[in-house]
Amino acid sequence: MITETYKYQRKELQLKSLLEITQAINENQPEAVLLNIFKFTCLVHLNIKALILYVAKEGAFENKISHGVKGNTPKLIPASQVVDIKGELQLELEEGYSLEYLEYLPVYHKDKMLAILFLRRKEEALELDLDFTKALTNILVVALENKRFARKQLEQEILNREVAIASQVQQMLFPAELPIDKELKAKVTYLPHSMVGGDYYDLIRKSKEEVYFCIADVSGKGIAAALLMSNFQAALRTLLRSDADLEMVVKQLNYTLHENTHGERFITFFLGYFNFKTRELTYVNAGHNAPLLCREETGTCEPLHAGTTILGAFDELPFLEIGKREHLQNFSLHLYTDGLTEAMNPAEEEYGEKRLEKFVNKNMALDPDDFHRKFLKKIEQFSKNEPQHDDLTLLSLKFQ
Repeated sequence: MITETYKYQRKELQLKSLLEITQAINENQPEAVLLNIFKFTCLVHLNIKALILYVAKEGAFENKISHGVKGNTPKLIPASQVVDIKGELQLELEEGYSLEYLEYLPVYHKDKMLAILFLRRKEEALELDLDFTKALTNILVVALENKRFARKQLEQEILNREVAIASQVQQMLFPAELPIDKELKAKVTYLPHSMVGGDYYDLIRKSKEEVYFCIADVSGKGIAAALLMSNFQAALRTLLRSDADLEMVVKQLNYTLHENTHGERFITFFLGYFNFKTRELTYVNAGHNAPLLCREETGTCEPLHAGTTILGAFDELPFLEIGKREHLQNFSLHLYTDGLTEAMNPAEEEYGEKRLEKFVNKNMALDPDDFHRKFLKKIEQFSKNEPQHDDLTLLSLKFQ
């Protein structure tokens, strides 16, 4: 028979237990401390002999406490295998697993099950305050959920800072200014898909008579892509400052990239070199979208394909051809990444190379600023505000 003294003592223990766990929560104690306090309370102050606590976590229930239970209990139970129908729990456990219990207490927030407490009493004759046990479990689970949310929020803040830094680093890779003079006018449109893109472009005026220009697209996105592109740019600029020819530059870039990534990442790349005195253009296309070379005097455009395969896929390039065009006067070059031609409209139709070539042929005589202004309007009309799925870069060069 349960006496009034026992009831009083039980209430006193419950209050102490409640005070202890709430104090630990307020002190922001680690998850392990909170779980130990809860387990100690259940085993010492409550009429509980054995318990298992499962807490909801990303589509499953994770075993957080297991004490006094024989048999092989699963570490995770998929949420789809846990069904609570009118107070009766139905579990679908994989073969070899079992859960020994006499009672279970589900913990809900609105209609969402946050946790399940399985328990066995010490003595059937003694009363177990299920309401208090459920309330204590609820307090613990909410505290764990808050900790998990705080961790995710902190991780997201750290990630956001890292992305912001990577974005700043990436912006530093691009030339601060593009030339606008009698000999050369340049214009770029760069629309990253996210804060950190995988596209890269550059223009380096080595001397009054020489200029290098390039465009690239690294596989992948985010911080890793930005770091890879940063290393790639550093290697490229170092090589261009030397007397290395295009063949040596591209072979060395491929070797460095493959050595650093072990063939797991690659870069499509186009590198061009123009000499204003000899009026000769040489170039290498390493698996990139072919830039369009337009000659105003003939009114023709042609894609520049000559080169090699993507960089980083092989330790040695299987083939390499240096493209060359001579006697160039009054011509334009349009370099772009696949985010441009793969831009889609609501009907999931790509903009495509044919539309780009048609636009370039029709507008080849335009100044680069006007060309880009008109092109952006054109592609916006095509996409009809459909979100872009990749970085979009267009670099236009007009040589006089």
